[in-house]
Amino acid sequence: MFSLENADLMTAIVTPFNDDGTINYDSLTKLTNYLIDHGSNGFVIGGTTGETPTLSHDEKLDLYRHFGVIVNGRVPVIAGTGSNNTAETIEFTNEVAAIEGIDYALVVVPPYNKPNQRGMVAHFTAVADAAKIPLVMYNIPGRTGSKMAQETVVKLSAHPNIAAVKQCASLPELEYIVEHKADDFCVFTGEDAQALTAIALGANGVISVASHSYCDQMREMLDDLHQGKVAEAGRLQRWLTPRMAALFMFPSPSPVKAVLNAQGFATGGCRLPILALNDEEKGQLEAALSLPSGSLTNELPLNLGEE
Repeated sequence: MFSLENADLMTAIVTPFNDDGTINYDSLTKLTNYLIDHGSNGFVIGGTTGETPTLSHDEKLDLYRHFGVIVNGRVPVIAGTGSNNTAETIEFTNEVAAIEGIDYALVVVPPYNKPNQRGMVAHFTAVADAAKIPLVMYNIPGRTGSKMAQETVVKLSAHPNIAAVKQCASLPELEYIVEHKADDFCVFTGEDAQALTAIALGANGVISVASHSYCDQMREMLDDLHQGKVAEAGRLQRWLTPRMAALFMFPSPSPVKAVLNAQGFATGGCRLPILALNDEEKGQLEAALSLPSGSLTNELPLNLGEE
C-alpha cells in the first residue's frame, strides 16, 4: 500500500474516448506514462475530470483494471467509488478494492441528497467501517450541493480507514483542517490555484487538472518550494494561475481535453451532457492560455512552456 504523504502532485486524469465513445486505452497509457515521466506522483482515476458520472459500473471496473496495469505500482492510485447511495458505495468500493494496483477509494460527499453534517459522518463512517481499502474523502460543494464542514472533516480524520481528504473550499478552511486533523491524515487541495499556498500551509499536495498540460511547470514550482526557493515558486504559481483558471472557463474536462488533443494525446471528446469545445470556444481558450491563434482549432504544435 502506497502512502499518500509525499504525493504532492497528483493528477485527476481524464478518461480518453475513441470516436465511437469507447475508452481509448492506448491514449490513456501514453498520457499516464508521460505524466509520470514529467513529475506527477499519483493519480485519481474515475473522478470528476474522468467523467465518472457517465461511466457505467462495468466500464469503471474495466477502466480501473487497465489503469492498475498501466501504472504498475509506480505511484499511488485513487479510484472513484462514491455515490449518493451509502449501501451501493460500500458494495462498489469493495469491488474496486479487489483490483490490483488500486490503493485508495475516492468517496465523494453524497450529491443530490444534501445530507447534513450528522448524515455525512454517518455515511463516511459506514463506508469506512465496511471498506476493504482506505478512503479519500472528496469535499466538492460546488458539484454536490453540500459542503462538509471543516469540523466534520477533522472528526472523520480520526477514523483508521479514512486516509485523506480532497478539499475544494477556502484556504481558511484548509488551514483549520491541517491544524486540527489526526496526525496520520493527509490533506490535498483540489483547487489548482491553491497548490503553492496549500502546501506552504501544511497540506500534503494538490490533486490537479492543470498538471495534464503544465506538469513540468507545476513540478518545478513544488520542487522550488521544497528547496526553499520561495520567490521562484511564487513566480511560477503566478504564471500558472490564469492558465489554471482558463482550463475551467467551459465545463470540465472539455478545455483540458481540447489542449491534450492538440498536444497529440488523442483523448477525444466528452460524453453528454458535456460537449467538446467548438471552434469559437477553442479560440477563446487559446486567448486565455496565451496560445497562438489556431493552436487548438488547427492542432498546431503546442508550446505550453514559459516564454
